Amino acid sequence: MAPNPAIIKSVEKLGYRVTVGDVAAQTGLDVNLAQQGLLALASDAGANLQVAESGDIAYVFPNNFQGILRNKYLRLRLQEWWKKIWHVLFYLIRISFGIILILSIILIFLTIFLIIIALNSSNENDSGGGGNSRRSGGGLTFFPRFWFWSDIFWIFHPGYSYSDRSRRVRDREQSRSQSSGEKSKLNFLEAIFSFLFGDGNPNFDIEERRWQAIARVIRNNGGAIIAQQITPYLDAIDAIALEEESYILPILSRFNGYPEVSPQGEIIYYFPELQVTAKEQQKTLELTGFLQESPYHFSAAGSSQIMGAIALGSVNLIGALTLWSLMQGDIALQISGLVAFVASIYWLLLGYGIAFFVIPLIRYFWIQQKNGTIQQRNEKRIQRVKTLQQADETILQKLDYARQFAREQIIGEKDLSYSTETDLIDQELANIEQGDREWQRRLDS
Repeated sequence: MAPNPAIIKSVEKLGYRVTVGDVAAQTGLDVNLAQQGLLALASDAGANLQVAESGDIAYVFPNNFQGILRNKYLRLRLQEWWKKIWHVLFYLIRISFGIILILSIILIFLTIFLIIIALNSSNENDSGGGGNSRRSGGGLTFFPRFWFWSDIFWIFHPGYSYSDRSRRVRDREQSRSQSSGEKSKLNFLEAIFSFLFGDGNPNFDIEERRWQAIARVIRNNGGAIIAQQITPYLDAIDAIALEEESYILPILSRFNGYPEVSPQGEIIYYFPELQVTAKEQQKTLELTGFLQESPYHFSAAGSSQIMGAIALGSVNLIGALTLWSLMQGDIALQISGLVAFVASIYWLLLGYGIAFFVIPLIRYFWIQQKNGTIQQRNEKRIQRVKTLQQADETILQKLDYARQFAREQIIGEKDLSYSTETDLIDQELANIEQGDREWQRRLDS
């Protein structure tokens, strides 16, 4: 079985020397899963075990253990290769929608142009040899209408420039992006995909972040908490669960926690395995944190890119409707080749032109509804934080009692009774010598 990627990342981030509690707190994984995964990873990567006198274990990994794993597991190598391939494939998928739009515009207007030429040729044949004025007039009867629609071809001109109003909008967006650091990194073809389908769920890792935050709260409070400290990281909690604190049960199960009843009959919860660490942790004891969900954004594209996408979509849709009116004549039916091909796929082109605006419109209203729900959940979590900040006497008593169980057990080099890094006999001799020195020191004192 291939190692857990989350555990691999946590080992690297924590400096290659970790305990089960360190990994569980960093990843938010179930303690038992973290222990099993860490043991499997240590076996595969050739890590060393350091056992403290208390029986707790620290795992010491070589700095190049990822290379060792890649050499051992073909699956890991294939995953890395597929990740690179998928990155290219997904990029091609994203830009394909913009390419299809441009090809659709080219096909539609090229077909319109061919039909117009056929119409003009038909008018010339109908007018005979001496009707120069009629021929000229026949040619002008339709061209003004066609070139009226073709005025929007300005976006394809290599030297086109925005109108003054569009330039002001673009400059304002650029200055705003530069000042806020939110300048779009998408090219125009990627921006079309973003305009159509957005940029994914901003809270795709919400569960992972939730458990990581809960583990961090437990770790920052010395492994002992009250149930109210977890509520800002949960979703909806009904009144019964809030009173009975039943929402804490999944957390106790995940991190091997235990309840403890105070003399006043209040319950606190402590987690011994999250109290053990390989090095001193930075503590940020505060009651202001909560799990904040990010709202959906319509698109990561810049305003000028969105305007360009709308302009291209309009060109495509107007061109498709214009082509439909031209295809009703007998001349269009007599033309073969490209015109016949475009006529055979016309409904696909028209459907794409309509969907180009319908999909973002539906997505816009869906985002508004979704963001409203997200805002409500965030507001409820903020209210739970305020309840903690304005703690009553009961909560303060529970917090004081929880601090009695808070501790941090650091496995240092001096606390080790055994390590796989050195020979067992050498360690036993070293322990005997250390015991003799300690005994002599006590006699001297």
